[in-house]
Amino acid sequence: MGLAQIKDRIATAETRAGRAPGSVQLIAVSKVQPPERVEAVLREGHRLFGENYVQEAQGKWPDWRAEFPGCAVHMIGPLQTNKAKIAVELFEAIHTLDRPSLAKKLAGLAQTRGASPDLFVQVNTGSEPQKAGVLPDDLDRFVTEAQALDLPVKGLMCIPPEGEDPAPHFAMLAAMAARNGLEQLSMGMSSDFEAAIAAGATHVRVGSAIFGARDYS
Repeated sequence: MGLAQIKDRIATAETRAGRAPGSVQLIAVSKVQPPERVEAVLREGHRLFGENYVQEAQGKWPDWRAEFPGCAVHMIGPLQTNKAKIAVELFEAIHTLDRPSLAKKLAGLAQTRGASPDLFVQVNTGSEPQKAGVLPDDLDRFVTEAQALDLPVKGLMCIPPEGEDPAPHFAMLAAMAARNGLEQLSMGMSSDFEAAIAAGATHVRVGSAIFGARDYS
C-alpha cells in the first residue's frame, strides 16, 4: 500500500466525513519493522510514529531523531510502571494510560520533570477480560482522578475486539470523550481507519499498510 496511498485514503475519509483537511494525524506504527523500511518513510517526510515497546524505541529513535529533525514518537503499547521513567523521556505522547498505579507514577514523574507527555486513556470498549484498558463504566471516574493529579489527559484510545464491527466501539469512545470534554481520539488501524475517521478519530495508528507485514520470527 505505502505512505502516499494511506495519506490519500485519510484525505478522502476526512472529506467524506465533512471534516477539515489535515484534521486527522497519521501515526505510522514502526514497531518490529526493519530499519530500512522506517528510514524510507522518514525520507518521504513523515515525522509521526508509534511504538509498542519502550526498549525497542529506546534503541533506535535517538539516532533517527538526530538525523531527521522534527520527529514525534508516541507510545501505543502497554506501559509497565517500571518503564514509565524511560517512557516519559522518550515519547511525546502515551496512548495507554489504563490504571491508577500508572497514573500516580506518571504524576510523580511529571512533578519531578516539570513536564509530561500528552496522555490518552485506553478504554476497553469491549470489556474483554484479556485486554488492557479502563472499563467503560469506570472511565468517567478514572479521567477525573487522573486530571486531579494534574496529568495532561488529552483524549481516549481504544482497540475494538477482533472480528467485531468496530464502528459501535468508535462511536462509544467518541461519546465518552465528548462527555469528559476531551478532544482527541486515538482509534482506527490499517483495517478500519476510515470508519474511525467517520466517527471522529483525530489520530489513526497504521503500520502494516504503510510498511508491509511484520516478521516476528
